[in-house]
Amino acid sequence: MLGSWFKTTILMAAIVALFGMIGAMLGGGTGMLLALLFGGAMNIWAYWNSADMVLRMYNAQEVDESSAPHFYSMIRDLSQRANLPMPRVYIIDEAQPNAFATGRNPEHAAVAATTGILQMLSERELRGVMAHELAHVRHRDILISTISATMAGAISALANFAMFFGGRGEDGRPANPIAGILVALLAPLAAALIQMAISRSREFEADRGGAEISGEPRALADALTKIERFAQGLPLSAAEAHPETAQMMIINPLSGGGLSGLFSTHPATSERVARLMALAQVR
Repeated sequence: MLGSWFKTTILMAAIVALFGMIGAMLGGGTGMLLALLFGGAMNIWAYWNSADMVLRMYNAQEVDESSAPHFYSMIRDLSQRANLPMPRVYIIDEAQPNAFATGRNPEHAAVAATTGILQMLSERELRGVMAHELAHVRHRDILISTISATMAGAISALANFAMFFGGRGEDGRPANPIAGILVALLAPLAAALIQMAISRSREFEADRGGAEISGEPRALADALTKIERFAQGLPLSAAEAHPETAQMMIINPLSGGGLSGLFSTHPATSERVARLMALAQVR
C-alpha cells in the first residue's frame, strides 16, 4: 500500500513539474508561476464540480431504497463493511457492463453502475465490483484521478499555446520555435502517460481493497474476466465522447486498439485476476 502511494506521489510530482516547465518556456519564472496558479485554479474547480459533471455526462439516474431496493441495500451493506458513509447511488442505462465511483471525498461520494453490469453479473460478482468502487472512495483515488486528468488537460492547452504563440525566456528573448513545436507534441503525450500510470497503480490497490471489503477476491476476479469479455463488443457512447473519463471505470470502456498496453488507463485484466487469485489462496 505504501509503495503504491509513493509511486503515485512521484507521478503526481512529475506531472506538476511538466506543467511548470511549459509555463517557464512561455514566460520564464513568471510564466511558471502563472501556469501553476492556473493549474491550481482548474483543480479547485474540478474538486467541487467534477462529480456532478461526470454523472451528467453519463446521464446517470439516482436511485434509492424504493426504486432499486436490492442494489441500494447491497451498497449500504458494503459501505458499512468498509466503514464509509453511504454514497449516493446511480444507475446508467447502458448495455456495456461497467461501473465507477466519483466524488471529492468519502462524505460526498457517488457510485454508479450500468444496467448491463446489473443484468450480467451474479450477486457475489456484483458485490465484488461495487466493493472495488468503494475501495476507490476509501483510498481517495477520485481526487487523485481528478487532479491528474485536469493537469493533463491543462498541459495540452498550454503546450498548444506555446506552439502557436511561442514563449520567452528569463532574458525576454523569444524561445526557439523548434523547441516550441517539440513541447507541443511531446508534453501532452508525457502528461497522458503519467496520468495513465497513476490510474493503473490505483486500480491494483482498489482490487486489493475491494477483495478485502467483499471478502471474496475470487468473485471480483470472475467479474473482471466476464466484464472484459462482454465490454469489448458493446460501445459506451458517453465514454467514447469523453475518453478522459475512461480511467474511472472498473474496465477500460473504450473500443480503440493499438499500443494498448502503453496507453491503457487500466492494467491488463489477466494480471489483475492473477493478483486476486493469489489473494484468494492466502485466505
